[in-house]
Amino acid sequence: MRRRTPKATPLNQKQAELAQRESQLRGEMEKLERMIAEAPRVAEETTRRQREELLARASEGRSRLDVSIALQDKRWGDDSHTGGRRVSLRKERREGRIIFLVLVIALAVAVVWLVSHFRF
Repeated sequence: MRRRTPKATPLNQKQAELAQRESQLRGEMEKLERMIAEAPRVAEETTRRQREELLARASEGRSRLDVSIALQDKRWGDDSHTGGRRVSLRKERREGRIIFLVLVIALAVAVVWLVSHFRF
């Protein structure tokens, strides 16, 4: 008797598809496991590189014409009086408005005085 060659039955096709999918998933699993194993080393290299960049920037000399030194914003630290209590921004705005109004009034008085004394 002759042996029959197995036909491509739906069950055999499904088994082949499942075997192929399984091999793909195993490959992805191995790839992800390698990534997990390498993650601490990559994170350490990233932090080391950032630290070196920070040290390089901190150690480079500054020019006298560097604007960032001349324009220090007193709201963001680097104050000479860091120990004292911080004044609220609302109070600073109110004081700024009062000073502005005083200067505007002084300017108006000066203009009126100049106009009255220098009539042509």
